[in-house]
Amino acid sequence: MTDTLQDIVVNALEDLKGKAIEVIDVRGLTSVTDTLIVVSGTSNRHVKSLADNVVTETKQSGIRPLGVEGEDIGEWVLVDYGELVLHVMLPATREFYDLERLWRVSGDMDDSAL
Repeated sequence: MTDTLQDIVVNALEDLKGKAIEVIDVRGLTSVTDTLIVVSGTSNRHVKSLADNVVTETKQSGIRPLGVEGEDIGEWVLVDYGELVLHVMLPATREFYDLERLWRVSGDMDDSAL
């Protein structure tokens, strides 16, 4: 049985002890991607390592990211696979931007709220 991209990403994050892994289905909310995964790292180095491990594991499965942003600072690394976008963040950055709430609120809105 072959693992899905989401399974590979989540397993790679769990392997390096990513904190509070959140998978958000955004199909129907945006045409940019289907799934967002948000995870916290405990330090800049941990954030970079989590993102690097995901890229390594997906490449071994023949899946290459379309782009990786933010590795130089390590406060927030974004890994874009098209159908899935991974956000690896420091806890303070994650709390400040609160992507989970943003996407959940967007999904709860109806047409009358627009």
